[in-house]
Amino acid sequence: MLTDEAQMHERVQPTAEEGGRNLPVADGGAEAGTAAVGRTKARAPLLMEAVVEKGNMWRAYRRVVGNGGAAGVDALGVTALRDWLKVHWSSVKAALLAGQYIPQAVRAVDIPKPAGGMRTLGIPTVVDRLIQQAVLQILQPIYEPGFSESSYGFRPGRSAQQAVLQARRYVREGRRWVVDIDLEKFFDRVNHDILMSRVARQVKDARVLKLIRRYLEAGLMRGGMVEARRQGTPQGGPLSPLLSNILLTDWDRELEKRGLAFCRYADDCNIYVRSKAAGRRLLAGMTAFLAERLKLGVNEAKSACARPWTRKFLGYSVTVHRQAKLRLAPESLQRLTARVRELVRPGSGRNLSHTLAVLNPVLRGWMGYFRWTEGKRVLEELDGWIRRRLRCLLWRQAKVPRSRVKMLRRQGLSEERACKSAYDGRGPWWNAGALHARAAFPKSYFDAMGLVSLLDTQRRLQSRS
Repeated sequence: MLTDEAQMHERVQPTAEEGGRNLPVADGGAEAGTAAVGRTKARAPLLMEAVVEKGNMWRAYRRVVGNGGAAGVDALGVTALRDWLKVHWSSVKAALLAGQYIPQAVRAVDIPKPAGGMRTLGIPTVVDRLIQQAVLQILQPIYEPGFSESSYGFRPGRSAQQAVLQARRYVREGRRWVVDIDLEKFFDRVNHDILMSRVARQVKDARVLKLIRRYLEAGLMRGGMVEARRQGTPQGGPLSPLLSNILLTDWDRELEKRGLAFCRYADDCNIYVRSKAAGRRLLAGMTAFLAERLKLGVNEAKSACARPWTRKFLGYSVTVHRQAKLRLAPESLQRLTARVRELVRPGSGRNLSHTLAVLNPVLRGWMGYFRWTEGKRVLEELDGWIRRRLRCLLWRQAKVPRSRVKMLRRQGLSEERACKSAYDGRGPWWNAGALHARAAFPKSYFDAMGLVSLLDTQRRLQSRS
C-alpha cells in the first residue's frame, strides 16, 4: 500500500450527488471500478472505494503515525504499521470493498476524570485507527455543512475557545442565566440503532454503514476478557467525535427551532436565557426531549439552571460584571497547581534545567488554551507561586547550610546575608518565599533560564490574535 509515496496522492473528487450534496467518489484506476464509466445520470456514490483510495489512505496513514498513541489488543505499534501494511494491506482492502472486514476488539483503558470517577477509553488497534481515520476523512465533508453553527467540538476550524468567546457574548447581551446540561455517561450510553439511523440519512453505501456498525459493536477487552457492546461509542477512535456530532445534531436543530442561544462542545452544552423561570422550563423540556428522541439521560446532579458566573464551561467561567469577562474556573487552577506539584517535587533528582524542560511544555500548553482569560492578577500569582516552588527545589537540593551559603553567594548576596539566611533554621518553603531567596533568584533569573511566564505568554498570544 505505502511502498511508493508518490502513488498515494491520487485525489478524491466530489462528482456524485446524494441528497442534494456533492459526495466524494474514488478517482482513477481499478479502485474506482467502473463507477464513472458511461454515466448518464447521478448514481449512488461508491464511498468505500473513496475510503480505500490511495491518496485518502496515505493521508490517513500520516495522521495516525503523527498522532502516535498506544497499541491495541494486537500489540502492533505505529512504528511497525508500514511494514505490516506491505504484507497485509491487499487482503484488508479486499475485505473492506467486499463489506466483510471485521474490526478487532478495542483495548479498555480507564483514566480518572478531573472531577472524580473514571472514564473508559477504547483503544482500537493501529490498523483499525487507520481505517477509521480514512472513513472520517470521507464522511467529515459530507456531514460538516449540515452541522449547527453553535456546535464547536471536534470540527475543522472550530475550537473550545471559540465556544467560550461566544458564550461570553451571550452573557454580555443580557442572557444572564445559563442552562448547563450534562449528559450522563454520553459516550457509554449512545443507542446504536438511533445513531445508525442518523448516519444512514447521508450514507447510502451499505458497506460503509456495516463497517461503522461493526466498529460500534466491537468488543471491549479488559483484563484479557472481551465484553460485548450493545450501546455506546467509547472515546479513543478517530470516528467517535464525528459520530457524536451526527447524533447530537437533532438536539442542535431543536434548540435552533426554539430560537435559543447556545454553545455545544461534544456532549457539553450551555444554553443562555434571560430569566430563571425560562431556564427551569427549558431544562425540564430538554431532559424530556433527550430521553424521548435520542434515548439519552441528563445527569441531574451536574445539570442546573444557574447564574453563569457560578458555573464553568470548558474550563472557563465569567465574572458578574454587566460586561462579563472571562476568568479561570477554580477547577482549572486546581488542576494546574496539582500538575506543577507533580513535576516540581522534592527528591526528583532533577536539576533546574531538566525540571524546566518538563515543566515548560505544560505551562505553554495550558496558557495556550486559557489565553482568553481576562485579568492579570491570577496569572501573576500563579507565576510567583511557580517561581517559589522552583526556589524551594533549589533550596532542598543544596541540602546543608554550607552549600546554601555558596549558592546564595554565587547569586550576588553578601557573605553576611547569605550566612544569616542559610543558617536561619527555617524550612525550604519559608525560605523560598523570603526576601533573600527572591533577591538571589528573581524573575529575571528564571526568565534567563527559560521558564515560561504565564502572564508574558498570555500577553504575547493576545497581541497576535
